[in-house]
Amino acid sequence: MSKIVSKGTGAVTGLVGGAVAGAIFKQVWKLASGKDETPDPTSDQYGWTEILVAAAIQGAIFGVVKAVIDRTATGKIHRATGR
Repeated sequence: MSKIVSKGTGAVTGLVGGAVAGAIFKQVWKLASGKDETPDPTSDQYGWTEILVAAAIQGAIFGVVKAVIDRTATGKIHRATGR
């Protein structure tokens, strides 16, 4: 039963984490670049440097948010299930 709860919780936290990380990235990019729009990698409007810097920032933010959410969810599941 705890595996089912864990997998269901993982799916929900993944969706929530993605939304939170996306919102954080948009705000960080806005502060860092002064632009409202994040660069679209498929657009000719942006150069390689801007695309790669945005991707690195986005990846770091997503990684940190995922780690925080996973760690918090795991602790709560362990306390709830005793495992």
